[in-house]
Amino acid sequence: MIITRSPLRISLGGGGTDLPSYYQKYEGFLIAAAIDKYVYINLHDTFVDYLIVKYSKMEEVRSLDEIKHPIIRESLKLLGFDARNLEIASLADIPAGTGLGSSSSFTCSLLKALHTHKKNVISPADLAEQACHIEMDLLHEPIGKQDQYISAFGGINCFTFCKDNRVKTEKLNLSPETLYNLEDHLLLFFTGYSRSASNVLKEQDDKSKSNDAAMIDNLHFIKELGYKSKVAFENGDLEEFARIMNVHWEHKKQRSNAMSNDRINTWYDIAMKNGALGGKLIGAGGGGFLMFYAEDNKKLRKAMAREGLQEVRFRFDFDGSKVVTTS
Repeated sequence: MIITRSPLRISLGGGGTDLPSYYQKYEGFLIAAAIDKYVYINLHDTFVDYLIVKYSKMEEVRSLDEIKHPIIRESLKLLGFDARNLEIASLADIPAGTGLGSSSSFTCSLLKALHTHKKNVISPADLAEQACHIEMDLLHEPIGKQDQYISAFGGINCFTFCKDNRVKTEKLNLSPETLYNLEDHLLLFFTGYSRSASNVLKEQDDKSKSNDAAMIDNLHFIKELGYKSKVAFENGDLEEFARIMNVHWEHKKQRSNAMSNDRINTWYDIAMKNGALGGKLIGAGGGGFLMFYAEDNKKLRKAMAREGLQEVRFRFDFDGSKVVTTS
């Protein structure tokens, strides 16, 4: 039996500039952090002459082409497996469609398990690139590369997405005190809305491909905010990071009418009046988690609880995709 896990993530600056439709022309930059919420894959050999796949559904198939789950199907094909004598099951701490990059965490965890089964050693960079290849090249999802990379690497990293498709990874230079304060004052609240990231990102992707001036200018501005966030972090100025995050959210909403809604906007305003210094909706938008940097944690928690929003407490993950156990 092989059990692997890959972390979910939060974006801390520059989100949206990791799509090829933008970075292949202008280069992208963002900061992301892995958190201690995971997607797990359990893989083991069986004595039956077919493949068993368990996720939110269960499949029993005798050929890879029969597999309905696209990521599982393409991952098995890529690594040269057949549909025999194997069972794959997945489990997640947080449901899909909530803006924390669960699809790419699933892909990284699955690939890590499959490579382990074949006794392959794979680097975080190669694991991330294989996950990107499956989701973006084979399945043609209009998504970016940050989710795969931060899930594979873990930690808090700056990623530069080069025009030639290379990805440069740099550990964010945080002092221990800044790291602890960031971890203690970042709060996540579930809005109750789930959505497909691909559906939300498609509008951005289409506009970028067509050189829509407003979209390109928006992403240029967001990228500059990412650079400014890096400076704020490395100077230990988390109040400045919070201010930048608030500006980021105001500009992020301009990308699409589907980015937010009246209820989310109301919750955001309530948070800003009750201890939050800045925040944004995590992920592509349209639902998922609101993240705030709070000056007064207790006041913010009470205000969000009155609104019926559930908090998910977290710490940062520094392991990335890993094998939990083999037997």
